[in-house]
Amino acid sequence: MEPTQIGAYGQWAADLTASDLPAMSFRREAFADVEAWRPLARRRVLARMAPPVTATPTHVETLEAGEYDGLHAERLQWQLPYGPATEAVLLKPAGAVGPLPGVLALHCHGGRKCWGWKKVARVADPAPPVVAHHQQYYGGRAWANELARRGYVVLAHDAYAFASRKVRQADCDESVRGQPIDPDDADEQAIAAYDAWAGEHENIMAKSLFSAGTTWPGVFWSEDRIALDILAARGDVDPARLGCGGLSGGGLRTCLLGGLDERIRCAVAVGFMSTWRDFCLKKVHTHTWMLYVPLLPLDLDFPEILGLRAPAATMVQNTTEDSLFSLPAVKQSRDILQTVFAKADAPDRLAFNLYPGPHKFDAPMQQDAFDWFDRWLKG
Repeated sequence: MEPTQIGAYGQWAADLTASDLPAMSFRREAFADVEAWRPLARRRVLARMAPPVTATPTHVETLEAGEYDGLHAERLQWQLPYGPATEAVLLKPAGAVGPLPGVLALHCHGGRKCWGWKKVARVADPAPPVVAHHQQYYGGRAWANELARRGYVVLAHDAYAFASRKVRQADCDESVRGQPIDPDDADEQAIAAYDAWAGEHENIMAKSLFSAGTTWPGVFWSEDRIALDILAARGDVDPARLGCGGLSGGGLRTCLLGGLDERIRCAVAVGFMSTWRDFCLKKVHTHTWMLYVPLLPLDLDFPEILGLRAPAATMVQNTTEDSLFSLPAVKQSRDILQTVFAKADAPDRLAFNLYPGPHKFDAPMQQDAFDWFDRWLKG
């Protein structure tokens, strides 16, 4: 017997969903019309995710506005009914006359909870630890800035439990508080200490959200949808030309938002594609609680969440040496998505690209992603 992450129980657990296609899979013969299937499947996914009902704020505060490296930059803030205010940055070409296509730049996890939008955008010269993060995952670039230069309005916001939305230890019960740390961007030791605490606290957060009747992916989707509302409402943005993309945790959020929100005309999911079976048997330990939705594997395999977009334009980028995923499962995901898009009579609207190297979204991958946005949001 091949070893699994839960020992002798692994094969049995993985086989619980192996006898037939998931109940809401478009690959089932029962579903022939993609337009009839999509709303049914989306309702099922949302029921499983149980996102909290949260109204979009009517006021978005501009904290600062100016130019940085040829771009018009705004630091924004909005207050949800719960938790600290959400901070975000908006970028577009300096002097641009809109409306322009808009893209949500969804930041990664990367084990760094003390940063959010700073992982993908710059409005000032970043501190060395942030630069190191850009070099490790993004080819040394702030990809939101690079996309904005091409004629886009790009919004990057802090996700739930990151940066401005992070859990403050001082707000926690003493049973889980530890030694409170509030690091700045330059203090590598304090950053590492906070991120270690925050990583462990994800267990508490996920169990608490389950106890409250929701899920971490549900909260992500709810808050990312609000950010999309804010982007789409701007006078300099064309609400008919919206996209989203991101690496890793941003790739996961792209699958959720891109799969479930009809407004996303073009989605680019980077470094987050596999199957539930592979997570179960081999890779569940490489991912956080932010991925998991109870019972959803009964309804859709993981790539089919993004497949809810069909026939809308969709790009998936993964790398061949990414230790977070098993390459055979990544290729199986490709086959699943190709089947879905072919059945939706839109095989040309899916691009699934594999690149050499580890977990990343480097300059060549960004170039392909930006060309894809250009094709479907400008063409």
